[in-house]
Amino acid sequence: MSHTLDTYRLLGRSGLRVSPLALGAATFGTEWGWGAERDEARRMFDLYVERGGNFIDTANTYTNGSSERLLGEFTRDHRESLVLATKYTTLRRSGDPNSGGAHRKSLFASVEASLRQLNTDYIDLLYLHVWDFTTPVEEILRGLDDLVRQGKILYAAISNAPAWQVSRMQTIADLRGWSPLVALQIEYNLAERGGERDLIPMAREMGLGVVPYSPLAGGVLTGKYSHDDLTATHAASADSTRKSFNAALGTVTERVLTIAGAVREIAAELGRTPAQVGLAWLLHHPDVTAPVIGARTPAQLEDNLGALSVDFTAAQLARLNKIGGIELGYPHAMLASDHIRRVTGGDLRIETRR
Repeated sequence: MSHTLDTYRLLGRSGLRVSPLALGAATFGTEWGWGAERDEARRMFDLYVERGGNFIDTANTYTNGSSERLLGEFTRDHRESLVLATKYTTLRRSGDPNSGGAHRKSLFASVEASLRQLNTDYIDLLYLHVWDFTTPVEEILRGLDDLVRQGKILYAAISNAPAWQVSRMQTIADLRGWSPLVALQIEYNLAERGGERDLIPMAREMGLGVVPYSPLAGGVLTGKYSHDDLTATHAASADSTRKSFNAALGTVTERVLTIAGAVREIAAELGRTPAQVGLAWLLHHPDVTAPVIGARTPAQLEDNLGALSVDFTAAQLARLNKIGGIELGYPHAMLASDHIRRVTGGDLRIETRR
């Protein structure tokens, strides 16, 4: 199964065409300690677009706003052909509680700020970035719908939210004739597969395209981490800052290093890099629309794009699926049991016709 960046996919329940790999711009800017300077970010942008890529992902506070500002400069000559996705809800000003959150004031102010920083008059895709557990869903949905009607955003999406809230929102939007959600961004990779319990099945049923972030588990699946990183204290350099960040998030564990080892083995069999194998696993996933790749250099981006031409044998794919697999737990395991299938008639051959 070979792909190219211009082998476009539909995003959820929309007619919007997006590339199978999205270019993540959280690394555009150096304010977080490990990103790319302007010229290097520009080279990555040009490389992606020249290959036919059209799906670019950022957020209003990535690298303290530099990510959006750089994209506003880079996209000037390509705006109509690109799908720009950004996000809101994270605090834009320290100490100002209304500069963040999912509520209407934060939403409208964040969108206006993003439009200025992106140097555009509309945003193709706006994500609610992080669920805040306080804003009523009707307020969020009505605000998003108002912005769609005003033409300031074209599509609404959501990230980092409970599956039951997302499905509730989608149902309310449908019943009230408001703009539906078309995409779900979640952390999903060979090491983090919690989305398989509810989020991904919910997205499939509700018509949301799944857009995974951190597809290489913060870089751990690339093979550059070892058991020494489980306890090491990293010095303050560009690379070690990222390592310290991963350590703080608990990304580097014995389990994840074991998964990374399996990825390296299959990469060696294929003559590929571990990063390409990790990304290709997502590209082959039937419920995934477009992983977000977050390269820091043009060389890393070039390597990541090599995942588009990776193919697995059935045995290799089965090994990858098994090594990072999780227990789905209740009620999923019970409902999938042979006993339940028998007593509910689920094991019968039933012909369905339209």
